[in-house]
Amino acid sequence: MEYKDIKEIVKDMGESKIDELKIEFPDGTKISMKKNDQKVVYKAEPEVHEVVIPQTSTVSTIVNANSENKVEENYKEIKAPMVGTFYSKSSPTAKPFVSVGDKVKKGDVVCIIEAMKLMNEIESEFDGEIVEICKKDEDMCEYGECLFKIK
Repeated sequence: MEYKDIKEIVKDMGESKIDELKIEFPDGTKISMKKNDQKVVYKAEPEVHEVVIPQTSTVSTIVNANSENKVEENYKEIKAPMVGTFYSKSSPTAKPFVSVGDKVKKGDVVCIIEAMKLMNEIESEFDGEIVEICKKDEDMCEYGECLFKIK
């Protein structure tokens, strides 16, 4: 089959209402064509309902939300360096590596993450005080997920 014949088939396909075409010629040449599906999506505008809120409660809510966000930004996070199972202690009967309020130094072991049957000790990247432990024993953790918050 010649190039000009194939080009003509493609042109005819584009001008027709056919969405898909498969042809097999006696010489073994096979042609399969499919047009791109173009779907039109209509977006409905959401209904707007007016709600009247007293000015004082709105202001206090905004102030509280902003102050909480500022406090969150001051914390440093120890994040999971891998996917695995979180353990706060070395064995079921041992005491946890750290608790809320404990002071840690850079390099202190804060937990273990089990990945592929290997126990990986996770060390603190910062000096500071543990403010929050974001995982519980045997929780699954994802790469980059916050494990501890330190101030």
